[in-house]
Amino acid sequence: MQVYKVGGAVRDRLLGLPVTDVDRVVVGATTEEMLAKGFRPVGADFPVFLHPKTGEEYALARTERKSGRGYGGFTFYASPEVTLEEDLIRRDLTINAMAEDDQLNLTDPYHGQRDLEARILRHVSPAFAEDPLRVLRVARFAARYAGLGFTVADETMGLMRQLSESGELQALTAERSWKEISRALMEDHPQVFIQVLRDCGALKVLMPEVDALFGVPQPETHHPDIDTGLHTLSVLEQSSLHKQPLTVRWACLLHDLGKGLTPEEEWPRHIAHEHTGLKLIKAVNERFKAPKDCQELALLVGQYHTHGHRALELKASTLLELLQSFDVYRRPQRFEEFIAACEMDARGRKGLEQRSYPQADYLRGAAKAAREVAVQPLLEQGFKGPELGEALKRERLKALKAYKEAATA
Repeated sequence: MQVYKVGGAVRDRLLGLPVTDVDRVVVGATTEEMLAKGFRPVGADFPVFLHPKTGEEYALARTERKSGRGYGGFTFYASPEVTLEEDLIRRDLTINAMAEDDQLNLTDPYHGQRDLEARILRHVSPAFAEDPLRVLRVARFAARYAGLGFTVADETMGLMRQLSESGELQALTAERSWKEISRALMEDHPQVFIQVLRDCGALKVLMPEVDALFGVPQPETHHPDIDTGLHTLSVLEQSSLHKQPLTVRWACLLHDLGKGLTPEEEWPRHIAHEHTGLKLIKAVNERFKAPKDCQELALLVGQYHTHGHRALELKASTLLELLQSFDVYRRPQRFEEFIAACEMDARGRKGLEQRSYPQADYLRGAAKAAREVAVQPLLEQGFKGPELGEALKRERLKALKAYKEAATA
């Protein structure tokens, strides 16, 4: 019975990066032997055990064979006869197919260390093309390590195109897809994730609404980059540079979907794209079963981001409607995330990345002015029920008019 660290723990140590998750593979052992040593089984599909003291995961060496469609369409075989090399060959990338023992002796049958040094993401074997989830995983690794200069090997990109064209991507569950997408969006270069998916044809399959933005022009006066798809990538990039949460990054990805529906004869203008895009944002939200907070913010940003940009020009009544739409009185954080998404949109334009965004402080001030309107005096005047709501609305409008007058004087 031999135990090895495998995968990410080995890869990141060799890259000089912090090691967070440690996976271990056990060669030459049976399930019965693991149980006798006090390990607790947790794997439903294949034998994975928790260490009796540390709680860390240990998996028996195994092989796999394609038996159906999708990520789950595999049968696994674990036995003491399965070698370390046989276990490693079923992994996705060479840089994830290395192992080391407790003395840091490296087992690298598929030249992962060489590819690490060459900054190449390369598949281990042709079996790569049997698992559609690997398209998303490779794109995620490309987003994670883009800052170190990693690129996807041409032959691996070829297999990813093959998978994208095979119909296998449709077999991925919403939950598995969202897990990869959400992790990729939180990497240092989330725009690379989208670009790699587009380069291999997967974006057209998974998010045709986003893919449709590429090649769609916008007015050059507001968008020096012109292309809506490239603008979306820039907005995503800004959201990462400014350390935005997942909710904001998801909203940034989907905010301009309506522009993909604009008839060509109306280009480069996109009248009412905020409203036409809502059905598309809703469709993408539902397709991946995004968490509720991500869904809500994406829809609100899609509908109101141009309000954010024109904040200083809005009438007090329009400003009040905007604040009411976000329920800033009970959910101030959601409005703060909306402001952040608008700022990322404004900065995600070629040559304008460092621009100031006075709308942000103006909107925060407006929300503060509306929130400071006290309810108690209205109650003391005898207002209640719907009449109280109307009276409160009038007082908030009055406060916003005063705020606007003072802020824009």
